[in-house]
Amino acid sequence: MGGADFDRAAMLARLEAEEFDLLVVGGGVTGAGVALDAAARGLRTALVERDDFAAGTSSKSSKLVHGGLRYLKDDPRLVREALRERERLRRNAPHLVGIMPFMIPVLTK
Repeated sequence: MGGADFDRAAMLARLEAEEFDLLVVGGGVTGAGVALDAAARGLRTALVERDDFAAGTSSKSSKLVHGGLRYLKDDPRLVREALRERERLRRNAPHLVGIMPFMIPVLTK
């Protein structure tokens, strides 16, 4: 079955007929990322989604990969992890991730 063949009935039959190492439920950004990582590591991976891919929470995302600045005060460990992941994305997919400088106005003292 080619990568561009989106025949739902054929895909469902394939899910029933084949054996997979990993089943990922949810085709949002996290599920798609997990499936991509698993497949890149050689696992036979199936990804299922109730609706169209990225139709739920992922469709409402700002599409920004940030460092979690809002968590800096209460959870610096989470910010450090987010920054490491951001750098990993920039290193692994430079064609998809770029630096976007912006300014945030401070309207109160």
